[in-house]
Amino acid sequence: MSRFFHGGGDSSSESSSDEEELYSTSDEEEQAEEQESSEEGEKEDSSDDEAGPAKKGLSRFLLDQASSESEGESDVEATAKVKSAKDKRFDELDATITIIQNGQKINDWGSIANEFDKLNRQVAKLQDGGKAPKAYIKCITQLEDFLNESLAKQKVTPKKMNATNARGLNAVKQKIKKNNKDYQAQIDLFRKDSDAFMESDDEEVPPPPPAKVKLQMPTEEAGEDEDKGFARVDKRGKAIPFSPESIQKHLRAILESRGRKNTDRQEQIKIMEELNKVAATPYLKIRVLQTLVSARFDLGSGTTNVMPVEHWKAAERELAALLELLEANKDHVVLENVEEWDDDDKVPVLGPDDKYIKVAGSVVSYIERLDDELTRSLQAIDPHTSEYIERLTDETSLYNIILQGLLYYETIRKDASLEVPQESLNRVIQRRLDHIYFKPAQVVKILEENSWKNVTSGIDSETTPRALSGDAGQLIHVLCNYLFEHSEGIIRARAMLCQIYFLALHDDYYKARDMMLTSHLQENIANFDVATQILYNRTLVQVGLCAFRKGLVYDAQNTLQDICGSGRQKELLAQGVMMQRYNQVSPEQERLEKQRQLPFHMHINLELLECVYLTCSMLLEIPLLAQTGSSPDIKKRVISKTYRRMLEYHERQIFTGPPENTRDHVMQASKALAAGEWKKATHFIHSIKIWELMPGAEDIKTMLAKQIQEEGLRTYLFTYAPFYDTLAVETLSTMFELESPKVSAVISKMISHEELAAALDQVTETVIFRKGVELSRLQSLALTLSDKASALIETNERTLELRTQGSANAFSRKDGRGGGQRGGGQRGGRGGARGGAHHGQRQAGGTQFTGGALGAAVRG
Repeated sequence: MSRFFHGGGDSSSESSSDEEELYSTSDEEEQAEEQESSEEGEKEDSSDDEAGPAKKGLSRFLLDQASSESEGESDVEATAKVKSAKDKRFDELDATITIIQNGQKINDWGSIANEFDKLNRQVAKLQDGGKAPKAYIKCITQLEDFLNESLAKQKVTPKKMNATNARGLNAVKQKIKKNNKDYQAQIDLFRKDSDAFMESDDEEVPPPPPAKVKLQMPTEEAGEDEDKGFARVDKRGKAIPFSPESIQKHLRAILESRGRKNTDRQEQIKIMEELNKVAATPYLKIRVLQTLVSARFDLGSGTTNVMPVEHWKAAERELAALLELLEANKDHVVLENVEEWDDDDKVPVLGPDDKYIKVAGSVVSYIERLDDELTRSLQAIDPHTSEYIERLTDETSLYNIILQGLLYYETIRKDASLEVPQESLNRVIQRRLDHIYFKPAQVVKILEENSWKNVTSGIDSETTPRALSGDAGQLIHVLCNYLFEHSEGIIRARAMLCQIYFLALHDDYYKARDMMLTSHLQENIANFDVATQILYNRTLVQVGLCAFRKGLVYDAQNTLQDICGSGRQKELLAQGVMMQRYNQVSPEQERLEKQRQLPFHMHINLELLECVYLTCSMLLEIPLLAQTGSSPDIKKRVISKTYRRMLEYHERQIFTGPPENTRDHVMQASKALAAGEWKKATHFIHSIKIWELMPGAEDIKTMLAKQIQEEGLRTYLFTYAPFYDTLAVETLSTMFELESPKVSAVISKMISHEELAAALDQVTETVIFRKGVELSRLQSLALTLSDKASALIETNERTLELRTQGSANAFSRKDGRGGGQRGGGQRGGRGGARGGAHHGQRQAGGTQFTGGALGAAVRG
């Protein structure tokens, strides 16, 4: 304000000086807070301020207010106390020690384990090459004593601990011994005389700061000689020594840093590659390779990350090197149920009574993860590019790893002292089965032969000998039978489904059908996981396609009905995510759906599947529509609601152009078949180009032509039987270009199934049709009303029985409608006749055989 108004005189000048002094004091305070000064320096500054001249302006009033409360010491108290970074770290260390001590009081090992890791990180910052703080030495000594005391109590009186406490206790048990080795001298001094140790004033002179090391990334043109002057350094600039003695310590540090934030995984991989070069003993090589493969898998961790291709190939090579190393050193074995070696200063050696050096790890887990990462990579690549084909070639090297893993487990299982779980071998065999069950036999044969070439000639498999590589069917049979005998649950069910799929793929329909029925998987498949349910759906579809190739139209349609009739083929076969119009799909569900998708090379052609399903539905529905007609007295039976809906939509169209896709071809063929134009229907079906994708396309077209001829004959007889008294078999043979014995067989089958009211005169080869009584419109409506009334009575009685909890039978006996009377009374005559053999289905041209009182009246 003072800088704009000049008429204020003294007040204006005074206010301007006040503002300048206020801004100057605030700047000085900000500078004082930014600098890290000691307490003595602060006191000197405060004394200088007191000796200086009195301030003016706003600061003058602040001084008066402070002097009214306390005269001399107010400035020191009002000044903010600034702590150095070292003091703050000591305060954090004391707080962490307090939490650990509180955790000991309540036996909370979970918090103790977490705070112990935090404590070690804090000490690493404070120590800086000198001695550790005395408070830290006291804490870890007391913690070790408390741990030994707790373990002793646990042995005497074992108590069940919760999962968090048990994990925390095991973590502290593994870390405390190794951690205290580095401070053993100070711990011994503390145990000798704790008071004297804590009161001693000897402080280690901190070492000089490390010299900055200039890092230079070598260029591609630089040779190996130029890199000799450089060394890998850590974050503090210290050179990292790579020697066989330091390998285990490096591995321990890398394992402990896994899963933490801001961890440079690429740097860890480079360090382990250097360690792999200097590893001298087989034990160290095995440990380094295990850690290296695990670190590469961490690059693909997460739901959206895909493991880089170069790291996948490197992991595959390292896993192959690990298996070769285990094969060359028979005295080293990798097992899951082995305690981890925790002494980083020594390497385990064979004792006088020891036969093996056991290393903790799981070969089958590495194989499964490698397989899963390849699947995720294929899911992320566009299948219509050459990159997908190139990536798919890596399946051969993966299959080699699976075979070598199977041979390794078979080798170590020969020694009963190792106690190798059967589940590990089952998992390897299941992975091998998953890669070959959907492939043609010729492809499986080539894959097996190439894999056995990479195996040493003297090694053979007990489960699947080398001789089986030339017979894919026998190989699948042996693998599946092994899993039937030695596994249960999901693995056993998947093995059965894989064998059924392979049999159906190679046209062994009856064996595949019998296995599917005897397995009873259709009854409890809902209890299995989603992946097994998807495999079940794929197997069901493959069995249906096999039945179609065999010419079994009814079996094929019945098998494919559940999958194709639902309209969710993509989702059920895991070949795409269906866009649901009215349902909100959460991001988590969408992510899970995408993870379940099968790679493109495992897909079943959905257009071919729809074509087969609609063609089978046409061959069954068109004769049924001709048989039932528009009579209201017969309950309409629907074979395929999906096909009926498509057919109705096609008939509602005003203008129908030439067929453009598979569905249009089938609909126009259906229309032609219903009109009796079987040649036209055959032409439409044969015009579908998708048949070329099936093996033996010409044989399938020939089979479809015969099926259309037979169904055309049945449709003609259902439609035009009322207009004939007799019909020569020769005439029908000429019309549909079928042999006379075939026509007679079709007519005999229709008569035996009571679909046609006729008789076949084999002497004159003539069909004689029986003329029944044509029901009037009123009689047909009366029968329909009678059926509806009966259904209404039954519904009411069921509802009454549910409400009265079973006492409805008593009321029904009182009014004369009890169980016995109702079953054999007035309604029983007609009901029995209608449910009997003569009234099973509508007869040709509306002619039918009726029973009961109404039927007798009609006939009379």
